[in-house]
Amino acid sequence: MNMAFLKRIIVFVGILEIVLCAASQTWSSDRKYKVLHIMSYHSPWEWTDDQFNGFKDALKGLDVEYRVFQMDTKRRSDGAWKEKVGREARELIDIWKPDLVYTNDDNAQAYVARYYVNRDIPFVFSAVNADPGAYGFTGSQNITGVLEHEHSVETVRFLQEIVPDIKTIAVIVDDDPTWVGVTARMKQRLSMDLPDVQVARWDTIRTFREYQERIRGYQTQVDALGLLGIHTFKDGEGKNVPWQEVLKWTAENSSLPDFSFWKDRVLYGTLAAVYVSGYQQGLSAGKIARGILLEGKKPSSFPILPTIKGQPVLSLARAKKLGIQIKSTILLTAGVVKQFEWERQGLKIEN
Repeated sequence: MNMAFLKRIIVFVGILEIVLCAASQTWSSDRKYKVLHIMSYHSPWEWTDDQFNGFKDALKGLDVEYRVFQMDTKRRSDGAWKEKVGREARELIDIWKPDLVYTNDDNAQAYVARYYVNRDIPFVFSAVNADPGAYGFTGSQNITGVLEHEHSVETVRFLQEIVPDIKTIAVIVDDDPTWVGVTARMKQRLSMDLPDVQVARWDTIRTFREYQERIRGYQTQVDALGLLGIHTFKDGEGKNVPWQEVLKWTAENSSLPDFSFWKDRVLYGTLAAVYVSGYQQGLSAGKIARGILLEGKKPSSFPILPTIKGQPVLSLARAKKLGIQIKSTILLTAGVVKQFEWERQGLKIEN
């Protein structure tokens, strides 16, 4: 074999490698991906819908076939239901074999994602309140995502801007396990950064009647209410009372300023929040998913971190009902809800 012929072979092989590499890159960017979204809760609901919209926006330009599985664990919160829908979600994963699974909020991790730790399929989560280690995600090769850390100190400070003389608070949660992590972080942050504010009560409430009794009693005991977990209060038949109905009753029967950490609560009458953006949670998760699908990055290469930016919002309708004058500086810097949602839409709230 002479040198000229050998050189031609080397050049041909080099060109072939370049063509194959380019073809491979074109295929990877133009291929169709299957993404399964498992939501802990339900749609329509602003919190879940905003997350999914942010996630999809991060994957714009890719050909993605989405399927959505709604676990619906706010309206149906008993353990048997969670186990049932968890099994159904896992069956769907095993049958459909998506390229990636996007799970949001904690129940989807507890009843679905944790069963796939260190398996082949990549998982990306958002809006997780618990420590990732609770689900076995720490050190996992195939599961990563975005944590939801509440802006508790910022929210209480914002409430104090609105009502300066707040010194004592009662914090209310329902019996959902989500609130264990939330209250632990809140206790730590408030004790460090707001020593002048005392949380006089940390109450776990299970029925709507008990909630009503507690709210009436708090009127002369504390300066403000922290309404965190309000989704699983049972009525006389053992069914969950819709959280919108809980907040409507509160707005009509409580004279105390109140706060939460989510925008949708303010729409339904809670006075103030510095909220975690569901859209930013989903967008951050979607950017991770894009890196995994398009760039071939390993899930373990993405650190599990919370989104940082909080957004203040207040209910002007509730402030007026409470007789609170809102300073112009607050109105210029915060989101403002002018009407109660049930009045704006003429809603009849049903279970």
